[in-house]
Amino acid sequence: PLEEVYMRMAEELAKRSTCARLQVGTVITTSDLTQVLGIGYNGNARGLPNRCDSTTPGSCGCLHSEQNALIKAGAQLPGKVMFVSASPCVMCAKMAINANVARVYYREAYRDPAGLDVLRQGRVEVIHYNRWRDLWR
Repeated sequence: PLEEVYMRMAEELAKRSTCARLQVGTVITTSDLTQVLGIGYNGNARGLPNRCDSTTPGSCGCLHSEQNALIKAGAQLPGKVMFVSASPCVMCAKMAINANVARVYYREAYRDPAGLDVLRQGRVEVIHYNRWRDLWR
């Protein structure tokens, strides 16, 4: 299914991250899953050194993968679908709501589940997607 293809794309994008603590990738598509609108992985802003050696949560200052993908996806198109290798933090969840994301698939749970709660409060469908994971690796 396309859901698995996009989730695997997010996992491959995560490998491009230079974050020492957590590498995350994101793919944003149209509601019917036929077009990719934006991709991203966590890292620094364009032109700045792209290295995060800190293993302390919240201390590296890198842009999150969801933020990088949302910048490219355009905010006004309704019903977007987000595939992310780790569930969004609270701030990324709020950004996804304001960017008209309707559904979020995630593979691994982030250390703080509050982002998932925010998505649900914002009426975003949240799906823990772990089907076929071990068969494809």
